[in-house]
Amino acid sequence: MPLIDAIFLVGERRGRPLHVGGLQLFEPPADAGPDFTRQQYRDALAHAPAPLFRRRPVRSLGGVGPWTWADDDDLDLEYHVRHSALPHPGGIRELLTLVSRLHGTMLDRNRPLWESHVIEGLDDGRLAIYSKVHHALIDGTGAMRWLLRSLSTDPDARGMAPPWSLPARPPSESSTDDDEPSGGLLSSVTGSVADEVSSLGRSFGQASSTAVRAVRQSLEDRATALPYQAPRSMLNQPITGARRFAAQSWPLERIRAVGRDTGAKVNDVVLAMTAGALRRYLLDHDALPERPLIAAVPVSLRGGDAPGRGNAVGVVLCNLGTHLADPMARLELVHCSMRDAKNELADLEPAAVLLLSALSFGPVAFGPLFRFRPLRRPAFNLVVSNVPGPSEPRYYNGARLDGMYPASVPYDGQALNVTVTSHDGQLSFGLTGCRRRVPSLQRLLDHLEASLTELEEAA
Repeated sequence: MPLIDAIFLVGERRGRPLHVGGLQLFEPPADAGPDFTRQQYRDALAHAPAPLFRRRPVRSLGGVGPWTWADDDDLDLEYHVRHSALPHPGGIRELLTLVSRLHGTMLDRNRPLWESHVIEGLDDGRLAIYSKVHHALIDGTGAMRWLLRSLSTDPDARGMAPPWSLPARPPSESSTDDDEPSGGLLSSVTGSVADEVSSLGRSFGQASSTAVRAVRQSLEDRATALPYQAPRSMLNQPITGARRFAAQSWPLERIRAVGRDTGAKVNDVVLAMTAGALRRYLLDHDALPERPLIAAVPVSLRGGDAPGRGNAVGVVLCNLGTHLADPMARLELVHCSMRDAKNELADLEPAAVLLLSALSFGPVAFGPLFRFRPLRRPAFNLVVSNVPGPSEPRYYNGARLDGMYPASVPYDGQALNVTVTSHDGQLSFGLTGCRRRVPSLQRLLDHLEASLTELEEAA
C-alpha cells in the first residue's frame, strides 16, 4: 500500500472518520412505476463488486508491519448496499439529516471500506443515492471518475451497472490497477517502501528549492500563502465524529460571468465566493480573525480519464483575504495567491508535489497522535476542493441525474470542509462540518448566495 494511502488509515479515529462521500439525486423516467427505487436496489445487488471494492485493510507481518490490502472472501453485499426510506414529510431537510448521520459513522475495517445507500421517500418522487468510500481506497477525483463511468449520456440506456461493480479500466484496456504487485506479501510491502523512499530521494532537492523560493516570495508578495501562517479561528478546534451536511447548487453561468468580467478563473471565483461566505459567518459569531484565513486547495495529479485507485493529489495554499471588506479586493488576492501557488508547482514531478504537500498536511495527519500541542498547530484553516463533473446530462437506468453533492472530510483541527463539483450547467457546494464545532452550518448556504451576489454587483 502506498504511504500516502496508509496515512489515511493511521490517522483515523472514531472522532475523525476519513472517508469521502457523495449524494446524487435522480429524476425517475416517465415510465417509472411506484416500485422504481426498490427495483434499482434489487438490480444493484445482482452485480458483483469489482476487485478494488473487495479489498479490506490488514496489517502485514502478523500485525506489526505496514498496512496492505487483502481480498474479502466472505463479502456480504447486502451489508454494503442498503435500502433506506425518509421519514415524513420527506423533504430535503430530512434527506440531509439522514446523510449527516450516515456520513458521521466510521467504515468497518473488517470489511471492504465502502457503502452505498439507496434512499426513497422524497416528497418530489426523486431517487437519492448516498455513497461513501475510505480515502485510503480512493481520492475524490478518482471517485468522481468512477461514478461518471457508471452513468450514460443516453436516456434510454438500461441494465447499467453501479459504480462499485466497474473495474478500474474498461476491459478493452490492459491495466494492473486492480491487481496487487506480484511476488508475495513481503516483496509487496518492501517494494512499496522502497519505491516511496526512492521517489522521495529523487524529489527532495527539487522540493527544497521550491520551498525556499516560496518563502522568499512571501516576504515580497502579500498574496503568497505559506504553511503555519493561518490564524487560529473557531474552525480550528478538536472535532468530534458527528457531522452536519448542507448542500446547494448555483447556475454555473453566474460564476463564469463574474470570471469573464474580472479576468479570474472559475475556481478563483469559487474561492472568493467561499471567502465572502466565511467572512459573513464568522462576523455573525463575532469570531473573524484579523489575519486572513488560509485554505488548502487540493490539486489532482491524475492523468488521463481512468479513475485509478489510491490517492494522487497534492495541495496548494490560498490566501482567502477574509480580512478585506471589498469583494473585488478579495477576488484579486485569491487570484494572485492561486496563480503564484500553481506556478511554483508547474515544473515539479508528482513526487515533489506530494513532498511539498506533506509540509501542510503532515501535522493534520500525524498531529493527533501526539499530545504536544505545537505539533497540532494548523497549517491552514480549512480545505476547499473543486472536483469537476460532467458538462452534459447523465442518466442511470433512464433516471436523469438532477443533483450531485460532494460530502468530504473534516480533519482534526479542521472543523469545516467545502467541496464543490460541477454538473450539467450547475455548480454544487457540499459543506461538511463537525456537528459541535460549526453551529448553524446551513446558514453558510445563505452567505454563499450573498457573497456571489456582491461579486456580481461589484463586477
